[in-house]
Amino acid sequence: MAGVRENQGQIVFGLDIGTRSIVGTAGYMSGGSFHVLAQYAKEHETRAMLDGQIHDIGKVGETILQVKKKLEEDLNRNLTEVCIAAAGRVLRTVTTYAECTFESEREITEEDVLSLSTMGVEKAYEEFMKSNTETDMKFYCVGYTPMRYYMNGYQIGNLEGHKAKKIGIDLIATFLPDDVVDGLYKAVELAGLHVANLTLEPIAAIQVAIPEKFRMLNMALVDVGAGTSDISITKDGTITAYGMIPVAGDSLTDIIVQHCLVEFETAEYIKRSCMEQDMIEYQDIIGLPQTINKKDVLALLEPSVDKMTQMVADTIMELNGDKSVSAVFVVGGGGMIPGYTEKLAEKLGIVKERVAIRGKEVMQAIEFEMDKPRKDSMMVTPIGICLSYYEQSNNFIFVEFNNERIKLYDNGKLSVTDAAMQLQFPNEDLFPKRGEALVFEVNGKSRMVRGMQGEAAVIMVNGDPGDMYTQVHSGDRITVVPSTMGEAATMELGKLPELGEQLHIYVNGKKLDMPKTAEVNGKRENEYYQIQTGDVIRVFNSYTVQEIAEFLDMPLGGDIRVNDTSAQPDTKVYENFTVSWNPEISLSYVASAKEEDYEEEMQVEPVAVRAINQVDVNPVAVQETVQATSDTKDEEAAEEIPQPKISLPRPMSVLVNRMPITMNGKAEYVFVDVFDYIDFDLKASAGRSIVTNLNGRAAGYMENLKDGDVIEIYWKPL
Repeated sequence: MAGVRENQGQIVFGLDIGTRSIVGTAGYMSGGSFHVLAQYAKEHETRAMLDGQIHDIGKVGETILQVKKKLEEDLNRNLTEVCIAAAGRVLRTVTTYAECTFESEREITEEDVLSLSTMGVEKAYEEFMKSNTETDMKFYCVGYTPMRYYMNGYQIGNLEGHKAKKIGIDLIATFLPDDVVDGLYKAVELAGLHVANLTLEPIAAIQVAIPEKFRMLNMALVDVGAGTSDISITKDGTITAYGMIPVAGDSLTDIIVQHCLVEFETAEYIKRSCMEQDMIEYQDIIGLPQTINKKDVLALLEPSVDKMTQMVADTIMELNGDKSVSAVFVVGGGGMIPGYTEKLAEKLGIVKERVAIRGKEVMQAIEFEMDKPRKDSMMVTPIGICLSYYEQSNNFIFVEFNNERIKLYDNGKLSVTDAAMQLQFPNEDLFPKRGEALVFEVNGKSRMVRGMQGEAAVIMVNGDPGDMYTQVHSGDRITVVPSTMGEAATMELGKLPELGEQLHIYVNGKKLDMPKTAEVNGKRENEYYQIQTGDVIRVFNSYTVQEIAEFLDMPLGGDIRVNDTSAQPDTKVYENFTVSWNPEISLSYVASAKEEDYEEEMQVEPVAVRAINQVDVNPVAVQETVQATSDTKDEEAAEEIPQPKISLPRPMSVLVNRMPITMNGKAEYVFVDVFDYIDFDLKASAGRSIVTNLNGRAAGYMENLKDGDVIEIYWKPL
């Protein structure tokens, strides 16, 4: 048999370091089944462990060494590596929700999902530290389980490959204190073993007791040990919560100690014997022989069992959202006391058949290659510890991060991000940071301009370039130069889209494109003004008549009209409005100018002269007026030169044969001008007479027109 075992391949050694005993199991995986080659349990000779916590590392190390030697003898080979589990007594869990919103909808990648999980773990750690401010212990995140993913607010099984603008995650993270981990490691090292994998006792037990295909059901697993009762909840295909109460089998044994006046080991014997025999014989501390009836023992323990099951039921309800579960599986020696499962079912309000002790029933996929194997609930957790090795190779490793040595819980997929989180390196220093945004208000609506994107963190692993997803291993050297912040957002006033548009108006018959203007915080600013955060900007979509005249450098006077309606200099002019006035052109500047200066002025053609050139004014008369002014320039009192009244061109809109037309280029229009804007052949009479109507009556060809007139022109048979 020994020769066969030597050729079985890699053997996994699992060690359940419990409060009362240490159980060792060794075997290998083949064909989808785990083959148990050897198992051995050894009770502590002293109370070296209490409530799942190592109190005497040396004593525990000695017991581990004895278990190791017995298994090595059975296997005929040396054991150097071991898989262990940490008790739920020191386990802390945090369930949290995290989400990430993108600037626009895009396809979700594996990196996005990892980044989301990282955000969730970081948030869970922050929440955990806030609720544990009273302790100075250092905790490690030893694993996390995504429970649910969300896409745009809706639950989804897998985010990767979908398009979304917002993604979220419900996540459960687990934490262990540093001294618990160190105590376990030192104890196994005293036995000459190296930790190959570290898991949690609730996770190990559930590996065997509740296979993955059953985890769609809302169930609870209760691992009742000697010092603690560990609880796990499953639902929707995943483990949703962990819990623990510091009450288990030893609390019952202590009651027997006091009642029967016996040492702890004898009391433990009485407790176990009442499960199998009706009358138990024992010797008290005086040395006198005694007997006790099974019924008397159970009656003695009933109040404590009732209290214990009530605490377990309350914890299950709390972890399950204040409601009961569909079924409960019980493992561990403490749960084997008669009446435990019935009372737990009663407290949870479910039928007693749905609370059951699980032992050999859940070991259908376990092959025992040994004589008289033990297949009860005591062996569920040790075998689960071995199975966890195949699910995830977890251990603590040491790496160097920016010249600081840190310890990481190795789940087989550690990255730079995990190391950064353990050191509490700011998450924002890993990702590029945007510069400060520019926030302001335009016409009553808030607007934001994003800052520039900074540079990502520079990451090196063992001197080679890496990124936050680069895998890390024991002894790796990681250096991270924090990411930089981009430049703050800037914007000139003239870059506003509203100011890129122009205002189209008609001035004295000519189309004019005028830039829009704006004021900032009540003050007019030019297009080069640098917008500041908090600025209140108002963009104008109009000008006053006075502002238009100033823009054109034209004198304003005479009859001011807007859309052919009498107006004032402060009348507002909007898009496609028509404006006209009869400026009183002053040429006094000509009289004071020298003749050569006057010629130079005429070359640049000032706006006033351009206006004269655009209307029907006799140029000879103008020249004579200018000359007369020049001849009297030395006289102290020259006669005032009469300034001509000028009508400037303006557009006019009328309706001709139900079609609108706009005429341009004249100050006044008569009926016959319409023929320049319509397709009408005056020579095509062919024995017909022409009809010309204006506003429903016959019109004369030289009759004056006004805006909005309705005109009809057509041929009528004689």
